Amino acid sequence: MKTADSLRSPMIPVGAYPTRSDAELAQTVLTAAGIPSVIAADDAGGAYPFDLTGGARLLVDAADAEDATALLSERYAVPEEQG
Repeated sequence: MKTADSLRSPMIPVGAYPTRSDAELAQTVLTAAGIPSVIAADDAGGAYPFDLTGGARLLVDAADAEDATALLSERYAVPEEQG
């Protein structure tokens, strides 16, 4: 018998950030758009204020990956200088 958890698509990374705080900022963009996400970081759940493995990854369901990637690229895109 399938459960609700078994019907979910796999979680995939849509962003990598130098710190948990940076990942949390990006996570707020997804939350505001109604896209659930989780942060994967080796920092003891935020207990250690320093990075143990090289950053934090932001993960979403595979079904939401395209929308999440588009939102994050819009939010964090560096505007071109207009001359």
